[in-house]
Amino acid sequence: MTLFSLSIAGTEEINMLLNAYLNFNGQCDAAFKFYQQVLGGKIAFRLTNKETPMAEQTPPDRQDKIAHIRLELDGGVLMGSDCPPDYFEKMQGMVLSINVDTIADGARIFNALAKNGTVKMPYEKTFWAASFGMLEDQFGTPWMVNCEKDG
Repeated sequence: MTLFSLSIAGTEEINMLLNAYLNFNGQCDAAFKFYQQVLGGKIAFRLTNKETPMAEQTPPDRQDKIAHIRLELDGGVLMGSDCPPDYFEKMQGMVLSINVDTIADGARIFNALAKNGTVKMPYEKTFWAASFGMLEDQFGTPWMVNCEKDG
């Protein structure tokens, strides 16, 4: 996991982790099972609405939706939940970036994420990388896969 140290003028240093948190419109469980299959790691925590103290106030059709999920990956954490329908907004203005050591690893991940999704830029050589591509997966999550060199 990447640890950041932040010093704000006049305060002591704060150590923190910066992780992505994805919101879904009812597809969080399927998305995280897919991400675990593609990226590896382990779903370390999964909580549905019916397992929370707010279960009695949650509509019946939202009981099995995800209140919080955590996928622990080598070098990072990806978290998410299903938003209440009135709060959901399509992801925009952000991209999850994966950096890999080999072109082959990048191709495997890119092709798996692109299945039933939309390729925005094919995974290929660029002026800055041995291979790079952009896509939106089947759940609407935007990704970049980057291999700076074939190591």
